[in-house]
Amino acid sequence: MSLMDGDAFNLKRDYIYIPAVLLVTGTFIVKREWTIYAAVVSIALGAYNLWNFQIKKVLKPDAFQEFELQEKTIISHNVAIYRFKLPSSNSVLGLPIGQHISIGAPLPQPDGTTKEIVRSYTPISGDHQPGYFDLLIKSYPQGNISKHMASLTVGQTIRVRGPKGAFVYTPNMVRHFGMIAGGTGITPMLQIIRAIVRGRAAGDRTEVDLIFANVTPQDILLQEDLDALTKEDAGIRVHYVLDKPPENWTGGVGYVTAEMITNWLPKPADDVKILLCGPPPMVSGLKKATESIGYKKARPVSKLEDQVFAF
Repeated sequence: MSLMDGDAFNLKRDYIYIPAVLLVTGTFIVKREWTIYAAVVSIALGAYNLWNFQIKKVLKPDAFQEFELQEKTIISHNVAIYRFKLPSSNSVLGLPIGQHISIGAPLPQPDGTTKEIVRSYTPISGDHQPGYFDLLIKSYPQGNISKHMASLTVGQTIRVRGPKGAFVYTPNMVRHFGMIAGGTGITPMLQIIRAIVRGRAAGDRTEVDLIFANVTPQDILLQEDLDALTKEDAGIRVHYVLDKPPENWTGGVGYVTAEMITNWLPKPADDVKILLCGPPPMVSGLKKATESIGYKKARPVSKLEDQVFAF
């Protein structure tokens, strides 16, 4: 269930249990011989209401669907969080942890034609939050979908399909994740980290060390969320790296190096997995760096079983 247990019980109590009891009891008092019919009616109405309260997954892997922009939260001059409305308060995307969605739009091209452009994004929300989904998107001057998203106003729609991707997180799939993210590459990492923290009560013991690389402190996306998670959970650690650090900066400096990976991430082992997400040149360099210090060579296209997996 994606609704909180208490909320789900209250809904069942108000719309199923109480009406059924009132209908059957009232009929028994007023016209006892109709009680059996009242019971049948109450069961039918209860089943109908119960169906309406079930969580419904809306994503379709082979068909685009339109979702309306409900809210837009500006983070910086080129970054925003976009909240899109799902069909009902009981709807979820149905997106497994670690997978992503495709956004498509017909966009004008320099030659005057229109072309369907499709790009992949990982929501920063999850199926434990019914009724909407959130996307963190950085808009680039030469971007296609990212620039299109920045132009959206509340009430306009985007076209989405999914789920997509070779990675699906399951609790305790490894003992320790080493993660390296650059810029908006933080989104799948945050999705997985949040799932791990939510799963602690059910026995998820996975540890995480994340290296998060950016240019300046102002470029560190969702730092408050990350810092809150590290304070809440001792099994989650974040190591920040900046290309242009301020004075008195105590984190990493420059590009992510093999030495940083050796110092901060788990050593190569069968129960360890390295996850990469960021600009293609960064990911390419990190594949070589991880191989140089003993991790298994990353494939051009990652598979779930790979020790080094690139989103």
